[in-house]
Amino acid sequence: MKASELRSKETTELSKELESLLRAQFSLRMQRATQQLSNTSQLLKVRRDIARVRTVMTEKAAGK
Repeated sequence: MKASELRSKETTELSKELESLLRAQFSLRMQRATQQLSNTSQLLKVRRDIARVRTVMTEKAAGK
């Protein structure tokens, strides 16, 4: 997911995206805890996507 794609979305869409990413992160953490997660790089990708969404939401709130 690119930041330019996120900047074109509305705040409601961004909050829904953030919620789904947080759910995915929780699911991946549970899979890692039970040793069912084979591709651990997915955790890093989801964390970075969450950070991107939060950054864009902050930019929109600041009026940029």
